[in-house]
Amino acid sequence: MTQILVSVFMLTYNQEEFIAQAIEGVLMQETSFTYQLVIGEDASSDRTRKICEEYAAANPEKIKLLPSYRNLGLINNFIRTYKECNGEYVAICDGDDYWTDPLKLQKQVDFLDSNPDYSIVFTSFQFLFPDGRFLLKDYKLQSRTTGFEDLVFENYICSATVLFRNKAAPDDFPDWLDQCPYGDWPIYLWTTKDGSKVRFIETPTAVYRREIGVSEKMKLTPSKIAWANLKIIENVKKDAAFSPSGRVVQKSTIKSKFKLLACFLRERKVKKAVSLSFDLLLERPIKLIRLYLYLMKKG
Repeated sequence: MTQILVSVFMLTYNQEEFIAQAIEGVLMQETSFTYQLVIGEDASSDRTRKICEEYAAANPEKIKLLPSYRNLGLINNFIRTYKECNGEYVAICDGDDYWTDPLKLQKQVDFLDSNPDYSIVFTSFQFLFPDGRFLLKDYKLQSRTTGFEDLVFENYICSATVLFRNKAAPDDFPDWLDQCPYGDWPIYLWTTKDGSKVRFIETPTAVYRREIGVSEKMKLTPSKIAWANLKIIENVKKDAAFSPSGRVVQKSTIKSKFKLLACFLRERKVKKAVSLSFDLLLERPIKLIRLYLYLMKKG
């Protein structure tokens, strides 16, 4: 059996309008190595599974289809699909996004093969809005080289553009991942916890659809995203595997709490804001007072 170098990880649920384009973007890749497409199909109620089955039947050497007979939910589907990725590298393309560059995988593999001190490479991309508009992501301030100490404060990697070293084997996997609403950011943190670096390439390679999907729905209420991100960082803080980075993780925890407080205040969730304020009063009293003074002056 030919050794698989890259596993492309695709989650899909009720995406019959988009899944064919997502699969085609993977199958069009021109590579000098063997890659596989692992599709986690989560018991869709539309034609998504049927479409996936047709592609799998036509491309048995490339596609590994993981059907589900009951809906597992996003994070459980993420975990079981990731654990079926056998490649040395892993790429992600969800069923409602698609790749536009046929050399995406080749260029990213070439980079990681030549740079062992890097574990992740990602690129620019285009947003696609429901009205058909495309918009190039603004990455003007994005550093070309970053690492865990940057990524722990914010997930700036679009999953549809990423390739990373497959370090999360089933026996070496964050056991708190199933408590997260999504898995890409925790996996990036897990992958870079050893101090390896992240590379950004300016050339766009993918299209990310806006205003659909689980994370997009969460963004409609900013406090939901802020709460989810805080829970991820708190799990990282408790995990002994991240203890060498304890100081920067603590800074991220505090920053995440202030982001959540700001969301609560903007959304007029007074009780939640007061409760979190008491917590922050013990940890960063001066910063908290300054925040409230600023808000009072602002109106």
